[in-house]
Amino acid sequence: MSSEHTIKAFSEELRILKQSVSSLGRLAAIQVADAVASVGNVDVDLARKVIEREPQADRLEFEIENLVVRLFALRQPMAVDLRDILAALRAANELERICDYAEGIAKRLLAVAGALHLPTASLVRLGSFAQTMVADVVDAYERRDESAALAVWERDEALDQMYTSLFRELMTHILEDPRQLSTGTHLLFMARDLERIGDHATNIAEMVRYAVLGTRQTDPRPTADMTKSMIVTGDSATPADGGKAEQQ
Repeated sequence: MSSEHTIKAFSEELRILKQSVSSLGRLAAIQVADAVASVGNVDVDLARKVIEREPQADRLEFEIENLVVRLFALRQPMAVDLRDILAALRAANELERICDYAEGIAKRLLAVAGALHLPTASLVRLGSFAQTMVADVVDAYERRDESAALAVWERDEALDQMYTSLFRELMTHILEDPRQLSTGTHLLFMARDLERIGDHATNIAEMVRYAVLGTRQTDPRPTADMTKSMIVTGDSATPADGGKAEQQ
């Protein structure tokens, strides 16, 4: 096989790899959007569609992993090509986890659909914000746009702030009406899943930077999640230390 033919074959395999990651990314964005919409509209049919589509994410991740193994075994990539392959593998892992969280939200919606009396507007806003982060970071990956990836990375702090506010809101509703404990707990887990989705989008943003620049993100990741230090007092939930523990 000629050197020119080998280079062309390698380039085609890299193209297929990146295209597969993009397909998984678009699926992840759709899964999150539909999971959030199923909550906002209490749409059990849409929630079931999210659950039914989840195996597609597993299949795509498996195909990407096989492509990566083949590229390492046959091509011995170096420099930029090596970074692109590693970024693709890491992005695929993160995107599959995002799809897992979307499926979890859909399953929880099915569990509480018949008794959903708590307000969900703030949860939907959090979900829309997280879904936009996913869509934007996938676009940044496709365009190898480090600046766009950085913009997603910087949004993680705003997502944390929204999550903390929602956590406090849901805890207050539960305390005011203990009959909503079960439903409220499911919504708290949904909120946590959305916060984690944002974290995974932020991880992908860091991999885009690595692929483009060849350097890891060394700046501390901005965070404003105060829920780990929040305590219940009376009929409200407040940070035990003013949120200082989460900022250290």
